Amino acid sequence: MDNERIEELFESLGPVRIRKLFGGKGIYCDGSIVAIVVRGDLMLKADEQSAPDFEAVGCRQWTYTGSRHGKQVTMPYWSVPDSALDDPDEMAVWARRAYEAGRRAGK
Repeated sequence: MDNERIEELFESLGPVRIRKLFGGKGIYCDGSIVAIVVRGDLMLKADEQSAPDFEAVGCRQWTYTGSRHGKQVTMPYWSVPDSALDDPDEMAVWARRAYEAGRRAGK
């Protein structure tokens, strides 16, 4: 996913900063991480308050197999609902949830 598309998807939040992260990209707003792009997939930040919303619409949580002991590691990032990628109003709702989770994590 190129930076122009990322900026377009997060336009409702205002300016975002995009940095290299985990071999992908980290997306920041007001100093808080709100999303990542890993293996070409956009994943939004979530927490215990917002994760049920993602789960309820069938989003998948980012997991990977850790190098130590081969254990599955679960990260606080969730896929974007497919419909939000084509609907700026819907994407604004999900981007706001990710922003709020990022702000809560920073406290």
